[in-house]
Amino acid sequence: MARIVTSPVATGAPGIPPRWTRSAKDAVCTAYSSVSRLWFTASAGVLDEIYFPTIDQPQVRDLQFLITDGETFFHEERRHLHSVTEYLDPTGLGVRIVNHSPDGRYHLFKEIITDPHQPTLLINARLEGDPELLKKLHLYVLLAPHLCVGGWGNNGYLTKIVGHDFLTANKNGVWLALGAMTPFLRTSCGYVGTTDGWQDIHSNFKMDYQFAAALNGNIALTAEIDLTKGYSFTLGLGFGRELNRAVTTLYQSLAEPFPSHRARFLEQWHRACDHIVPLDKFSGDGGALYRRGTQLLLAHEDKTYPGALIASLSIPWGEAKSDEDLGGYHLVWTRDMVNSVGGLAATGDVATALRALIYLACAQRPDGGFPQNFWIDGQPYWNGIQLDEVSFPIVLAWRLYKHSGLKDFDPYPMVLRAAHFLVDHGPPTPQERWEENAGYSPSTLAANITGLICAAGFARDRGDQATAQFLEEYADFLEANVENWTVTNDGFLVPGIKRHYVRINPIDISDPDADEGLAGKLVPIRNRPPGAQTEFPAAEIVDGGFLELVRYGIRKAGDPLMEDSLHVIDAVLKTDFPAGPCWRRYTHDGYGQRDDGGPFLGWGRGRPWPLLTGERGHYELAAGRDPKPYLRAMERFANSTQLLPEQIWDQPDIRRRLLKFGEQTGSATPLMWAHAEYIKLLRSASDGRVFDLIDEVRDRYLKPGRKPSRLMVWKSNRRVRSVSPGDRLRIQATAPFMLHWTNDEWQHVNDTGSSSTPIGFEYADIDIGASDKAPIRFTFKWRDTGTWEGHDYAVRVAK
Repeated sequence: MARIVTSPVATGAPGIPPRWTRSAKDAVCTAYSSVSRLWFTASAGVLDEIYFPTIDQPQVRDLQFLITDGETFFHEERRHLHSVTEYLDPTGLGVRIVNHSPDGRYHLFKEIITDPHQPTLLINARLEGDPELLKKLHLYVLLAPHLCVGGWGNNGYLTKIVGHDFLTANKNGVWLALGAMTPFLRTSCGYVGTTDGWQDIHSNFKMDYQFAAALNGNIALTAEIDLTKGYSFTLGLGFGRELNRAVTTLYQSLAEPFPSHRARFLEQWHRACDHIVPLDKFSGDGGALYRRGTQLLLAHEDKTYPGALIASLSIPWGEAKSDEDLGGYHLVWTRDMVNSVGGLAATGDVATALRALIYLACAQRPDGGFPQNFWIDGQPYWNGIQLDEVSFPIVLAWRLYKHSGLKDFDPYPMVLRAAHFLVDHGPPTPQERWEENAGYSPSTLAANITGLICAAGFARDRGDQATAQFLEEYADFLEANVENWTVTNDGFLVPGIKRHYVRINPIDISDPDADEGLAGKLVPIRNRPPGAQTEFPAAEIVDGGFLELVRYGIRKAGDPLMEDSLHVIDAVLKTDFPAGPCWRRYTHDGYGQRDDGGPFLGWGRGRPWPLLTGERGHYELAAGRDPKPYLRAMERFANSTQLLPEQIWDQPDIRRRLLKFGEQTGSATPLMWAHAEYIKLLRSASDGRVFDLIDEVRDRYLKPGRKPSRLMVWKSNRRVRSVSPGDRLRIQATAPFMLHWTNDEWQHVNDTGSSSTPIGFEYADIDIGASDKAPIRFTFKWRDTGTWEGHDYAVRVAK
């Protein structure tokens, strides 16, 4: 039975305020097996966050070694050693790290995996170097628990079992146990910044503290490895929901020789990746980024909640984040998740996409929407509404349906609820894909039109013609107004180009009578420096979101408006790096590294995103041009271990901040959306067509001679101001009504009963005649209650 030692208790409580670590990772690792519920990351030669038992729960800040000769020097792996990180094998997410002393006199080799069948981290380490120096060296392991996603409130203990000393920590029922096959010579539990092992050994090159416990604080555990037993050893870190489970897990893992674990670990990954679609010949790196990206996407799926894929195993600018900011990128964003499984589908993996669809169907809210983002168990983190995140699950379901990938799962109830939500809450979105502004967004409109056409396809194939027609007509209404809502005629960013798409037409979604025109509008921009301008003309705020209209088949690549809009974003958002072109999100973006290299803390400057290079490559392919330059650029934007960053640094090097021109910033590396975009672009180049293209959308909207819809929709949250002769005005509600209306100032009165739809909407249509001049005035009598609305509405007829 494990025995916890509780005395003496460390001084220096509770320690300095906790922080996480830098988000620019060199490796993300896990076993492929679903029973090994452990993930870890690495950067700058050391282990960073370790996640257990689900992929959204980081439990450790970092784990590294300290080296000293006891007399003349002190080295910390992260700060002082020269590091080389690589994966153990082209297939499989185990990592090898070699750290060299500054003078080259000793070298620390580490191979790191997780036990393929248990939640245990295993480090097989070896010291080499000058024999005389090795005899003097002292090697310490330093572990900083951040249990239950937080640095405060951790408890650490010296623990004894069957003659061994090891270290444990717990918080709120989660335990970890640190031990080695080579016994520890000394151990101590301390408080970070006051009595931790780093402070102790750095002060005089010796380990003086031997505290048995550190309670309720920001703690660190320290142990000295007994090098008299040899310069090779295996260190283990086991996790569990109780002490006995963590300890048993640790020692069961350590009982098996490391080479056996390593062989099984790699064999699992080889089996998982043996059947991916061969796309190597279309890459410029022999398929290295393709294979690694596939493995990373698979690794970002949770093992307790299959189908749940997070955005990234990282906490952007984590070195500046404390317990108050729990939500890094280890959350589910529906947009990122659907893109991720789309990337896996491009490799031939349809099974993961189906698991993801089922997971999303179970996470759908009763009203048909989806949270902005959420924890793995489905609990929302942020509560914004982004309409594209409601469309993406519909599109995913349609793709699987068309490729016979649904098996016996029926997504139709989820599809209908989501489609109802889109019609009920749109057409402006409370947030667009950059999660900051409400209004009309080209990218959101593209996703919503596509989602509605896919939902209509489901309905038609079920024999529900009424629902199919209603959804198609609403999608046609959106499609016919994309340019009205999102194109400026007053552009000034590029001389000679006045007409181009904008990022957002800002609409006050709480005002049903809001002006939908662009002229004179200002867009509020978040994340701007203190005292900086925060509102800009809508014509000045552009992004590449309009490219999504081409991706799905709503607009044709190469038409003049598209090409002019490309010229504009190239002029104001594009940076040419030695690796190739890359684009920032939008003009005046403040989400990114500050100009002095400091972290984003509420404000900064947006930097170029490699995933946008992939989006541009898809457009170029659709336009009949060569996508290879964009593929090659993305391959070069990846770091040495084939991880694609969210953002790259576009200013001169700042070495003290670890920032180099054209390389990752401190935001997030890797970003799974970027890896998925690269894989889909590679598949698109292989197929000669855009992988995400929806045939039914293309056939409907790019059909030669097609005339745009003249339907104009009035509903309680979007009261259209005017219609034109030849339009059809649709009055829409969610309860049965009798429409009491006139088109000649009440000289004649019409009563029209609403038509019902199986999807839960009621509507009445009024055709606007060529001779109509007076406003359409109307009110409602609600059939269910027999009551009148008590208010008259008007829609102007404009010539």
